[in-house]
Amino acid sequence: MFALDGVHAVVTGAARGIGLATATALAAQGAEVTLIDRDAVALTALDSPHRTIALDVTDHDALADAVRTSLADGPGHAVLVNNAALLDTTPLAELTPERWERVHAVNLTAALTTIRAAIAPMRARGGRIVNVASVAGRQGGGLLGTAAYASSKAGLISLTRSAARELATEGITVNAVAPGPVDTGLINDQDPELLRRILAAVPVGRLGTAEDIAAAVCFLASAEANWITGAVLDVNGGALMA
Repeated sequence: MFALDGVHAVVTGAARGIGLATATALAAQGAEVTLIDRDAVALTALDSPHRTIALDVTDHDALADAVRTSLADGPGHAVLVNNAALLDTTPLAELTPERWERVHAVNLTAALTTIRAAIAPMRARGGRIVNVASVAGRQGGGLLGTAAYASSKAGLISLTRSAARELATEGITVNAVAPGPVDTGLINDQDPELLRRILAAVPVGRLGTAEDIAAAVCFLASAEANWITGAVLDVNGGALMA
């Protein structure tokens, strides 16, 4: 796919789903990957040859330290993938400030923390930051992901572009991938009728896979994407057109 020999990468929310597929794909291309997730049991069960760190991404001091340490060395450019996310389908009328703040803390503020922590090590040798947003952030929600989730992902897209502008002269690119409905546990736990409606909204006729998203992330993390910044790559089977 894209050679990443000598690259040090950090992936948040990496114990399963898109995060795990992304970490696996980056490693397959030669990167040394640090997997961060709050689920210590799941990380241990991976039996990964790569470094794993169990922490909640809302613990901002611990998260920043983990990113700085993981990206400190390496001959190649550094890579940060902000994938950790909390899906929320709470109707607007029932959405409490506490729930709103928790979703934004995981989906948006944690990304700000990691990006800030990555700047110094990336300045030394260049960097690629890839934020995993969502089609919900492009559409204002939809069949999955209501106000809190959609606004957090829209905020992540805006943060991507703001960071891209500020960091472009530092040798750091910042891009986002916006997945549509992906065949993971989050989707499979939904009501069968809702699943049918979700699938009907995807023109190519299937759900995405975690590997579909990981491939897009690997491209944006590679040297081949060194003139792409501030972009949002829609990987959704055409769902944004529907």
